[in-house]
Amino acid sequence: MNTKVAEAVGTTIEELQDVIEFDDTQKQEVKYEVKENNDIKYLVADKRPNVVLRAINLFFKRIIDIIGAIVGIIFLIPITIGVYIANKKVKDDGPIFFVQERIGKDGKIFKMYKYRSMVVGADEKLEKYLAENPAANAEYRIFKKLKDDPRITKVGDFLRKTSLDEFPQFINVLKGDMSLVGPRPYLPREQEDMGEYYKYIVTNKPGVTGFWQVKGRNDVTFEDRLHMDIDYYRKENLILDIKLIFKTAEKVIKKEGAV
Repeated sequence: MNTKVAEAVGTTIEELQDVIEFDDTQKQEVKYEVKENNDIKYLVADKRPNVVLRAINLFFKRIIDIIGAIVGIIFLIPITIGVYIANKKVKDDGPIFFVQERIGKDGKIFKMYKYRSMVVGADEKLEKYLAENPAANAEYRIFKKLKDDPRITKVGDFLRKTSLDEFPQFINVLKGDMSLVGPRPYLPREQEDMGEYYKYIVTNKPGVTGFWQVKGRNDVTFEDRLHMDIDYYRKENLILDIKLIFKTAEKVIKKEGAV
């Protein structure tokens, strides 16, 4: 069973039903349920999806993922050599790649690859830094990141500004853990903070890019990201994916929104 979520502020089911939208292929019997999160009520409508259309969409989405991943991995080879040389020049002998567990489709945990952009032992240093800096702790609670993160290395700062640190994720796409476009790959420790959003977000593979990537990665709160991922969940289709891929390329070229 597929689930469609419409967000609205309301107090009764009748008020909330006014905002739910279905296209012509979705006019089946619908059951409504009201969920509440942070004083906002959500109308959750369960419906029987068009299985054939969904299967076709996923088939072509996977084809696009494989093609995009192969192209990305080709670029990954010279970039990796460049990162290795740059790290050696600044006497950074840590590993080139950073591997971290993330939440995948249906809640399955997978290992996500990135270029290491922080010092070795970054998680332990973060705990200590947040404990000693109340302002930074408050910022992290809202954004789940720090704008001026002291753990970022010199090479890592360049990788993040150019979004090159994300390139190893093409390996995850080829493996099938991720898609080119999808919701943000969340950390296991963030599951509790995802609340009611979690079970809808994990119906899709996490993406290398998505709404959160093209709408200002460094400027949105954690709650904003959840809203964007629910928006993608509702609107997912191949045309939207292609638009987001081109929009991401534009952002990367202009160095906009990089973390």
